[in-house]
Amino acid sequence: MPFLEFKNITKRFPGVLALDNVSLSIDRGHCHALIGENGAGKSTLGKILAGVYTADSGEILLDGKLIHPTDPLAARRLGIAMVHQELAFCPNLTVAENLCLGELPRFLGPVDFTAMRQRARGMLEEIEAPLDVDATMQDLTTGQEQMAQIAAALGVGAKVIVMDEPTSSLSVRESEHLFTLLRKLKARGITVIYVSHRMEEIFRLCDTVSVLRDGKHVASEPISATNPERVIQQMVGREVINARPAHLDRELGREVFRVEKLSSPGKFSNISFTLRAGEVLGFAGLVGAGRSEVAAAIFGLDPSATGELWVRGQKLELGSIEAALKAGIGLCPEDRKRQGLVLSMTCAENTSLAALPDLTRAGFIRFGKERALVSEYISQFRVKTPSLETPVAGLSGGNQQKIALAKWLARRCGILIVDEPTRGVDVGAKAEMHALLDRLACDGAGLIVISSELPEVMALSRRILVMREGAVLGELQREQFAQETLMRLMAGLA
Repeated sequence: MPFLEFKNITKRFPGVLALDNVSLSIDRGHCHALIGENGAGKSTLGKILAGVYTADSGEILLDGKLIHPTDPLAARRLGIAMVHQELAFCPNLTVAENLCLGELPRFLGPVDFTAMRQRARGMLEEIEAPLDVDATMQDLTTGQEQMAQIAAALGVGAKVIVMDEPTSSLSVRESEHLFTLLRKLKARGITVIYVSHRMEEIFRLCDTVSVLRDGKHVASEPISATNPERVIQQMVGREVINARPAHLDRELGREVFRVEKLSSPGKFSNISFTLRAGEVLGFAGLVGAGRSEVAAAIFGLDPSATGELWVRGQKLELGSIEAALKAGIGLCPEDRKRQGLVLSMTCAENTSLAALPDLTRAGFIRFGKERALVSEYISQFRVKTPSLETPVAGLSGGNQQKIALAKWLARRCGILIVDEPTRGVDVGAKAEMHALLDRLACDGAGLIVISSELPEVMALSRRILVMREGAVLGELQREQFAQETLMRLMAGLA
């Protein structure tokens, strides 16, 4: 008898049939992969199990018994926990308060803060996550938030854990820690539902893979009986081509951007590099190495930054977003929900947001021109949305990421910084986004690509700068690219 069964699960959202009569079963102690394109229904199915959503129809059986996880607390009492792709904590509370939020230890009524901190430290030590339990959640990096979520899920003694893109914000080293932990969980008989777009992880960790497409269950097969090419074909229903970037075969233009001795106290120091027209410069490093902080300083988000920035020979004012925008610099940030999008606004409004100066006349938006521009990028990125007027908060994480990047492509920046451009994006959309970035470089833009996925940064870049602990440790030319070399530099090994 299967340990966990989904029977005829259907879920509708306004204008979208997210799950259409989905049935599949999962064995006890297995790591079961859920894979599919953005909007296929993977996260929705996981959230129904975890009590975040309620199915419109269908049944869930756990160990042969019918269950009704109507909210996350009810799911937790059934032994079900979820590690969300996006932040699922209270940002104004401490790490300890968030980890113990569902069951705060008390002493004669009031909260026992000493016991709470001790419990939180124990939860973090189990996954070897060296986080300060007194730090406020909003002060953590995205990767640190993800590790805290994993600690919280394991800390409740769950027998089923749903992991939604758990490595999307983790470094190589943190991911390896997670993989070791998953093997230990399987050995203890814990069942893991692993939602991911990363094929190498699925074929390394999982026992079975289930494919969803357009809300329907396409196939479930043992990992030993399938292969990545077959799974991709089942996912997208079309061939996915990862071609060599065309910009690599073109001659570079003149220098468009120069950074000299850029520093920020406690974040990074003496960062210097140049960027030429038509070049893609990659930034590699572990989470916390300072890559995202450098990007923020370039875009004017760090008032403490010192040093010099030069755009096409003209000195750029530090600490001014307005000056960066006027100079043609764009930044697609790592955290799309807090920094990349306005969730209450529509897909159209978010896509056109950075390009409004080109879409207005006498202070009024030219809606026909805006709609044409938005339709072009929604089509190019294959964004799954009921309409252009759908609030972006209602889209899947991957489709939100497409909108976040499309916003800056619509502005046609001469210098574009993209931080984790394909985080949470499926394999088909990833190839399309890579092709669009390649086209930008071919058109003469200078791109800085920050990615924790080494295959991605190696595939896109002409040069790679490796950062560690706020400093640049090395620079590799295309012919020197190798994962082992990059990982050694990232780890501080010459």
